[in-house]
Amino acid sequence: MPKDAKDKARAEVQRAQSKFTSIDSERDQARIARREAFERAREAGLTLREIGEAAGLHLTRVREVLDTD
Repeated sequence: MPKDAKDKARAEVQRAQSKFTSIDSERDQARIARREAFERAREAGLTLREIGEAAGLHLTRVREVLDTD
């Protein structure tokens, strides 16, 4: 493979990895924000079912988010 092709491929891999890392970080931040919002909703007196209805999730998934995420 010519050097230019290798350099282009290397740069493409680096861009793809950087984008993946950025998206992964954003997803983690969103997961934390969701859990915190669910926790605040519980503290405000909402039931798991009410939180689930607001989020479009089943109450068992809400419970999982609060317990594990």
